[in-house]
Amino acid sequence: MKKTEVIVVGAGIIGLATAERLLKQGVKVTLLERHSTGHESSWAGGGILAPLHPWNYFDEVTRLASYSAQQFFTWTSNLYAKSGIDPEYEKSGMLVLEPYDEEAARQWCLDRNIKIERQIINDLIEKNPEINKQALYFPDIAQVRNPRLLRALCTHVAQLGGKIIENCAVTGFKVAHQHVQSVTSTCGKFSADHYVVSAGAWSKTMLGNHALNLNIKPIKGQMLLFKYDSPPTRTIIVQNDLYLIPRRDGHLLVGSTLEDVGFDKQVTELARNRLFAQAQTILPSLNKKPIIQHWAGLRPASPNNIPTIGRHPVIHNLFINSGHFRYGVTMAPASAEIMVNEIIGTRQPFDISPYQMR
Repeated sequence: MKKTEVIVVGAGIIGLATAERLLKQGVKVTLLERHSTGHESSWAGGGILAPLHPWNYFDEVTRLASYSAQQFFTWTSNLYAKSGIDPEYEKSGMLVLEPYDEEAARQWCLDRNIKIERQIINDLIEKNPEINKQALYFPDIAQVRNPRLLRALCTHVAQLGGKIIENCAVTGFKVAHQHVQSVTSTCGKFSADHYVVSAGAWSKTMLGNHALNLNIKPIKGQMLLFKYDSPPTRTIIVQNDLYLIPRRDGHLLVGSTLEDVGFDKQVTELARNRLFAQAQTILPSLNKKPIIQHWAGLRPASPNNIPTIGRHPVIHNLFINSGHFRYGVTMAPASAEIMVNEIIGTRQPFDISPYQMR
């Protein structure tokens, strides 16, 4: 590939991962970020490297998530070595509490050679007579600490020569003859050979008329943070849409809501109380713990959780890498691989037609 230049719009986990992979191909990359690098949904999520109940998702979601999760150990190890920042990749396993469809879960795992076990949960978490003792355990599911991953990735992108311009909101695209000639922004006009939109929940709004049938919208998720002297559980715990994620240093994340309220990022007392109450039914000791932090993020929701990754159907040098909903961190390395393969014309690892914009 000849020496080219790419502008990536959005410096969240998807934009940064795409930039890193492009830079390793010798491409000059500039990222334009509307606010601060990696501080939207990429930072706000929990970092579980798998869908919560994978058997309930379309194959297009689980195929991409699984392929991506397999890359995380090598990816994060390299980022740690290069940046000196540990993303805290850890294979902590995931415990799924009732209700669940055990037959569907076991068949899904059998078809994909994924480990699944039935566990007595009192062996793994606090004893609580209110919780059914039977649960499903997935020993190979891992997690990563989002803020650390983002800092490591941002550092490495800079080491590779990438340029990140913060507080630079893209306001429009100048298009002629089915090509983007430049983007306008609050900090000037920028031109490149190719343009990648990885602006998360803002992608459709930013593209305006060029969004065509792209269906991405914000869905708010609220989270709580607690602190123990040592982790109260050794594993990720999931029940319905609630999850508890233990960190190495004793922090415990509790999430998350799913709220269709537009671009409203305000936290609410109702969500805080509901998450706190639900989490206490699993870990009664939380009743004695203060909430250290309460925040919200806006996920880029898309139909059936299937992201859009590929070339714009009309504008030949415009690409979309967005709409990953709850699994942007999980899908980041594989989405970056697919995106860069599309730009440079390299063979894809599998059929990517389900992710292409139409």
